[in-house]
Formats: sequence, structure tokens, C-alpha cells
Amino acid sequence: MSYGMLVAGIMGWFVAGILKVPIHYIIKHQVDWGLIFSTGGMPSSHSALVTATTLAIGLFTGFDTPAFAVAFALTMVVAYDAAGVRRQAGMHAQRINMILNEFFAGKPLSEQQLQEVLGHSPFEVAMGVVVGLVVAIATWLLWPK
Repeated sequence: MSYGMLVAGIMGWFVAGILKVPIHYIIKHQVDWGLIFSTGGMPSSHSALVTATTLAIGLFTGFDTPAFAVAFALTMVVAYDAAGVRRQAGMHAQRINMILNEFFAGKPLSEQQLQEVLGHSPFEVAMGVVVGLVVAIATWLLWPK
């Protein structure tokens, strides 16, 4: 049995995670190795993972299989969630943290702040999709058949 589909998905996630560090450095002039395994950031590693897996399923087993159909549906849900629901949750966390900071001004906060970088902009999701496509095609081309 070929594990090319699994390898493509894992590599898509890994490559997107690694790319977050230099992209963050270019934008913020800070090195943050924690971004490799964090949510949010550019590109979306979740989108890269599901896109690479979906395309690899299509390339390795065919685009007319039930597995590809299910993977495609999952990819659409993950991409929508990354750019929609999770992004809005991050915006809510940011606003709640601002309210808490204003409310407790002058006093140290004992409350843990909410994580604000939960989701992605549509561009970050699109770049995750591009990473996933490139990784899946590279895996398919290089994988022994």
C-alpha cells in the first residue's frame, strides 16, 4: 500500500508551519519558532494539510473516487472554518481582551487572556491551499509508483 497520500498531507502541514517563521520575520522582524505549531499565521497549515491530502487522494487513486469526494468536502469545511468561524472567534477574543484591559486598568490581571490568533484571513487560507497543491503534486511526482 502506498503512503503517498498521508506523506503529502503531513508534508503540506509541515511546510506551511515552517514557512510561517520566515514570513513572520519578514513582516514583524522577529523570529518566533512557536509559530510552526501554532494556530493562525501565514500560510494556513490546516488548509495546506487538507488540500495536500485531498489532491494526493485524487492523484494517487483518482478524482472519481468516494475518498476524493469526502476529502474535497472536508477541505471546503476546513477552509471555510479557518477564514470564517475561527477568524471571528479571534476577533472576539481580541475585543474581550481589550474590554478586560480597560476594566482592570491599573491593576495586574490575574485572568488569562484569550488567544487572539485563532483563524486566518482569506489570503492566508489561499496561500495554505497553494502550499498544499504544490506539496501534493511534488509528492505525487517523486513518490515511487
